[in-house]
Amino acid sequence: MRLGIDLGTTRTIVAVVDRGNYPVLQFEDPAGDAHDHVPSVVAWVDGALVTGYAALEAGRTRGVPVVRSFKRALGQPWVQTCTPVDLGGTSLGLLEVLTGFLRDLRTSLLEHSTLAVGPDEPLEAAVAVPAHATGAQRFLTLQAFRDAGFDAVALLNEPSAAGFEYSHRHARTITSKRTKVVVYDLGGGTFDASLVDLRGTHHDVTATAGRPDLGGDDFDAVLAGLVADRAGLKADDPELLEACRLAKERLTPQSKRLVVDLGEDLADVPVAEFYAAVTPLVHQTLDTVAPLLGDPDSESPELSEVAGIYLVGGGSALPLVPRLLRERFGRRVHSSLHPAASTAIGLAIAADDDSAYTITDRLSRGFGVFREGHEGTEVIFDELVGRHQRVLEGDVVVTRRYRAAHNVGWFRFVEYVDLDATGQPQGTIVPVAEFAFPFDRELQEGQSLAGEPVRRLEHGPEVEERYVVDPHGIVSVRITDLDSGHTRSHSWGQR
Repeated sequence: MRLGIDLGTTRTIVAVVDRGNYPVLQFEDPAGDAHDHVPSVVAWVDGALVTGYAALEAGRTRGVPVVRSFKRALGQPWVQTCTPVDLGGTSLGLLEVLTGFLRDLRTSLLEHSTLAVGPDEPLEAAVAVPAHATGAQRFLTLQAFRDAGFDAVALLNEPSAAGFEYSHRHARTITSKRTKVVVYDLGGGTFDASLVDLRGTHHDVTATAGRPDLGGDDFDAVLAGLVADRAGLKADDPELLEACRLAKERLTPQSKRLVVDLGEDLADVPVAEFYAAVTPLVHQTLDTVAPLLGDPDSESPELSEVAGIYLVGGGSALPLVPRLLRERFGRRVHSSLHPAASTAIGLAIAADDDSAYTITDRLSRGFGVFREGHEGTEVIFDELVGRHQRVLEGDVVVTRRYRAAHNVGWFRFVEYVDLDATGQPQGTIVPVAEFAFPFDRELQEGQSLAGEPVRRLEHGPEVEERYVVDPHGIVSVRITDLDSGHTRSHSWGQR
């Protein structure tokens, strides 16, 4: 059975491939009620990890702390498998939490959902990550799904997947002159945007932009602050934040007031006051999108070729968002009929071998290395794979061969957003690996190279560096002394 699974910050949504249709599955909670999602929450109960509706039930009936938006830990630039997640006094590694949540999701799919499948049938899933996810984030996502018993058949960027859903529903909006769509994806924890060129059933992602630190959770926090000021509450109270999220999701373009249910009381906030408070957040997303569209006052070719802006992600349902987008860019704004489920539906389309949809995606981050120069007195940066490198078309291989000039090579691998005019990385620079390689054969016996001074070699060995970017955007390196055969390998994310 083939699925599209959107592991969301707030909700996890699953769509299934069903003879050219891609319905969103329903899940049953402990009370027998049906929902189109599983809440992305976890809790620690009696020495075990509990997830989804069971975690919410434990929080309601037993008062245990419920951890919401745990996926935001995955968006930290320096994330590792052991990055701690605090479960109310008990700490677990992020990979363990992700795997536990997805393992329970698999059980729910088989036993408590509308998926008609036998217990032994394999579940093949297309899954997604934010467009600006690092190699470590991509690796962790894939590993968690595999450890949980899913067969991950594809890994797409979230806005790229939503582009499939756009083509599936809005193909008539594409003309011979306007073939491009900007996918505006405001999820619970991240914001991403992609410029997609649609040519029939083929999608070419020509550019991406994103903010890993901005999402619907931040809008909820603003509303919680307004309510806390009125009611004398703590703005970071999890129950208040959840009540604010529900109130925000009930907003319509005609709403004048936000009513937040506080249990025994109600808090009332004028919509105009809330909009004024969150407008700076929306403008941050517009500033992020702007480079994809060009200058609206210059009639740039990029803007004239854009058929519209497609709103997906639960946060994009806020009525303020399309209004400010139209005011800023003057393009038609299309809202998904299922903004929270758009990525899952697009992933199901990607998983469907009979859909005929294909995609050419690009890396959103570059990969490079700082290495020694001039007998260790300088550090030189070498770009290895540019941020616009195409992926999903097979492995990309980059090879460097040279005669080593030093006895030891110190390799400091990084991912970066862009390069400045001098070819140096700029923006958020994420260290992903660092190790020393012995070029001097006398140092290849396994001894530690810590503190070994870098000196010049008169007759250094021939060295090959081989870098492979797999279709998921994960990079691996193998460095080999071709004279002695000594080699070392590393993959991004496996730290």
